[in-house]
Amino acid sequence: MMLDKGLILEGGGMRGVYTAGVLDCFLDRELRFKYIYGVSAGACHACSYVSGQRGRAIGTVLNFLSDYRYGSFRSLLFSGDYFDEKFVYHDVPDTLLPFDYAAFLASGQSLFATVTNVETGRAEYPPLTELRRDMDKLRASASLPLLSRLVPLDGGLYLDGGIADSIPLARSIADGHTMNLVVLTRHRGYQKSPSSQLPIRLAYRKFPAFIASSERRHETYNDALRLTENEVSSGRALVIQPGCEVKIGRLEKNASRLRALYEDGYRDAEAAIAANPAFFA
Repeated sequence: MMLDKGLILEGGGMRGVYTAGVLDCFLDRELRFKYIYGVSAGACHACSYVSGQRGRAIGTVLNFLSDYRYGSFRSLLFSGDYFDEKFVYHDVPDTLLPFDYAAFLASGQSLFATVTNVETGRAEYPPLTELRRDMDKLRASASLPLLSRLVPLDGGLYLDGGIADSIPLARSIADGHTMNLVVLTRHRGYQKSPSSQLPIRLAYRKFPAFIASSERRHETYNDALRLTENEVSSGRALVIQPGCEVKIGRLEKNASRLRALYEDGYRDAEAAIAANPAFFA
């Protein structure tokens, strides 16, 4: 069933396996959202959802968890990226765990990868239409500051979309989608606190707008949470998120903990579908 609604997928690094569980539950029930806005890991896992490859997202994480190219400071040292570009965005989807590019293209769904323009500090939402061609847009969305090289796109420079817009619900609403499902990877009641910006100021001193955006990140994030709460209260949105604090870091390497979080996402999606049949009809 194709749902004419927006689907908003927060990032969060390895916490994104929660989202992978939610999306696999949707695939098992043949629930397709027509419009998807993904951030970082949310955008990456959304690709396997759009291509209809149930289990591929969590499989990618668990199958390559011990490979240094799939996230390590060794990879950062030798490739310039904590997640090796060639391995993650080419070797895995093209050869090691093949991605169904044709199914993605034929899905009828629209997927947008949230990215942050380093020169303006603003969020942008490029569409992913032909993924082999658009892979750098996806990479930009998931390129963590300080752990990734700047990603050049169409004459600009980009990094992690979560810096400027971690929860792009406002963008979905602006695009005309009056009903939205928001998948968060933080627990209920979470509020983002300010963090030290000294490393960002030093590393990106040539990009003052990006520094300013990073310094405002906690405010932008909490504003998006308030918007989400207002939309839920008004009956225009539904949220799926962990019920308790997720004690998994952005760079988690413990396979059993990641598998457990994936299963939490699957169960929470099942519960949401059962409790809100009209939303998913």
